[in-house]
Amino acid sequence: MTALGLYHGDCLEGMAELPEASVDLIVTSPPYNLGIAYSKYSDRQKRSSYLAWFDSWAAAARRVLKTDGSLFLNVGGSPSNPLLPHELVMRLRDAFVLQNTIHWIKSITIEGENGEPVSRGHFKPISSPRYLNDCHEYVFHLTPEGRTPVDRLALGVPYADKSNIARWGHTGGADVRCRGNTWFVPYRTIKSRDKQRPHPATFPVQLAVNCIKLHGVARVQTMLDPFLGIGNSAVAAQECGVPKFVGFEIDEEYLAEAKQRLAGAQASSPVRTPGVSPGI
Repeated sequence: MTALGLYHGDCLEGMAELPEASVDLIVTSPPYNLGIAYSKYSDRQKRSSYLAWFDSWAAAARRVLKTDGSLFLNVGGSPSNPLLPHELVMRLRDAFVLQNTIHWIKSITIEGENGEPVSRGHFKPISSPRYLNDCHEYVFHLTPEGRTPVDRLALGVPYADKSNIARWGHTGGADVRCRGNTWFVPYRTIKSRDKQRPHPATFPVQLAVNCIKLHGVARVQTMLDPFLGIGNSAVAAQECGVPKFVGFEIDEEYLAEAKQRLAGAQASSPVRTPGVSPGI
């Protein structure tokens, strides 16, 4: 059973109360400053202010992360600002090593059995004479030293060519290989955004589950999400049996939704404000 610590307040103040090197895994997606219509947070900051804030929370995350820990950072751009994810991850190069770059595919079109194109997944369509629909985001796997082991086969897939099982010695005779760094993780189809996904920029629970499994479920004692939103990372922690989860959310409505979603599985911790130690 996952011990949940869901806290209302600014993540910078919240993380300042966590002990140094106390977190095994961080899975999160901060605001991108692309004008997303959040309930209360303004996603239209001055560029200099946003970058300074980004540096501050990343430094706080580095302080609480263990030496062999992992930070899975979900960042997206926009057709008119495609370099933003790369710019942000470059700002982290003094504190973290970019160990893996994962491409989160939200929607894809492939050739069907009859040779006709078949589309899978969901994306936000745009109407533009210049840009293509943006159907993917990044998940940057950042580690303190670049030597954090991962469980490559926890997300393994069967070999298409079964002769490779015997041909390649590293298989050990098992029909499973590394999935690689392209993850097709579509959103679940919903009927009402307000009722089922009342947050404009969530990642799917399965995306966070994949991150937990890749880091290694058995190696995660404490997981953190500084930008909890409606709690998808916490749901993933529960599904994977992570012993402790800590999340911070500045918006009371999103936090209430997260607590409600998690209440069916187990009683969540009471909402606390900055100044009260999360106590991990």
